Amino acid sequence: MLSCAAEELVQCSSSALTDDGIISALRDLERAVRLVDAVGYQLVAEGMERCLHVGQGLRSPNQLLVQVLRISASDASRRVRAARSVVQQVSAFGESTPAVLPETGDAARDGDIGRDHISAIADVMHKAPAALDFEDRESLEMVLAEHARTGTPEAVTAAGIEALAWLNPDGELTDDRDRRRRRYLSVRRQDADLMSRISGELDPVAKAQLDVVLAKWARPGMNNPDDPESPGGDCSEVGESAIAAAASRDTRTAGQRNHDAFSALMKCVLDGGVLGNHRGLPATVIVTMTLEQLEESIGGVATTATGGILPIRDALAMSEKSHPVLVLFDHDGRPLHFGRGKRLATVDQRLALIAADRGCTRPDCDAPPSRCAVHHMTEWNDDGLTDIENLTLVCDSCHGLVKKGSHGWKTNSRNENDGYTGRTEWTPPVHIDPERRPRVNSRHHPRELLERAHSIIAWRKKLHRGDPNRQRRSSKEDQDPEPS
Repeated sequence: MLSCAAEELVQCSSSALTDDGIISALRDLERAVRLVDAVGYQLVAEGMERCLHVGQGLRSPNQLLVQVLRISASDASRRVRAARSVVQQVSAFGESTPAVLPETGDAARDGDIGRDHISAIADVMHKAPAALDFEDRESLEMVLAEHARTGTPEAVTAAGIEALAWLNPDGELTDDRDRRRRRYLSVRRQDADLMSRISGELDPVAKAQLDVVLAKWARPGMNNPDDPESPGGDCSEVGESAIAAAASRDTRTAGQRNHDAFSALMKCVLDGGVLGNHRGLPATVIVTMTLEQLEESIGGVATTATGGILPIRDALAMSEKSHPVLVLFDHDGRPLHFGRGKRLATVDQRLALIAADRGCTRPDCDAPPSRCAVHHMTEWNDDGLTDIENLTLVCDSCHGLVKKGSHGWKTNSRNENDGYTGRTEWTPPVHIDPERRPRVNSRHHPRELLERAHSIIAWRKKLHRGDPNRQRRSSKEDQDPEPS
């Protein structure tokens, strides 16, 4: 019914509304959206109580929402967090317990607050000291919920900061429990410029250790990538005069020096081999590039086994002391035969799969090779061979989704001549696609997607050439083809 009503609204024109009518309609629509969200929280909470994700072979309610609703992981996390906060819970003994944020839940069910209000309240409550007594915590949540009913999420955050300052003016209530809860380090995805933003909060121990590293390696003149004579490492045999001379040439900011010291620390850890092996391979930077890029140092980017992207120039600089591995592919882009009579894949097979698959092969999964294991498309227990044609990269989360029957994913090597021949195709379970149409993952192959898009555009231009006023037919026979 909701979908039908929404479809009717979409077809309505807003041009006949007055200015006041548009404002009134926006208010009504926002309240309706908030009420629908409140119903969604109840459904999510009910699904968690029934452990629906377990029945689908998933590890968490978040994964269920991502797969069924096709929403982002962050959106799924926010919905689950909201459901756990504003909906009454049922104990292991079948008794109802109040919501973690009862006042916030009431405001959500009244349609007075939305998702961002709930997130703002939850963030403030997360920052409240663990030693805060129950009455003060209850009062804090009530104040925040009342602010949310009449104000913006930003106003809720501001009110929360003021309230926390009043409840804990000297910071005496903050203890180790709060510091353990608040510690984190987050590295965001690379942006269009291949840069990644870091955010976090360090506990006192991590801060003290980092201070020592920065005091030595981030001082002016040290670890300067733009100065070939810049000292680095132990530098105990380097005189102060050499360091002073390097410092006089150093034009970096303090933030840039901290960055270069951090990069030098990572290089020291990797070169020292203290990390050992990871998923059958040495814990080191594994870069994939074409033979043409290697021989001619042409422009472009290379990919890493951890899902990163490196400019070719940086990749070649990092590989100066490395041992290159050549992987040969057939005309379908699959590695030439690598066979083995044992269950576990060899190092060479893993490297070949990194070059070919570049990450988890389940559709829409973006896990890099460093988070993947080698999977037999035909299981080893079902007489599947450890040959490169039967192997593919699958991350731990997706590996648990592969199971026999209509409620699990199925993996095969694609045989259709559609440009994906030899690639791993995944057949989804019925709750994802009732028709169970096989899919392949192109998330790790952007060039492939662009080439297919160019083929479709070229086909459209050829189809409409000479008749610019021709309308695209909606019949089935005129749909875009599958370019090879």
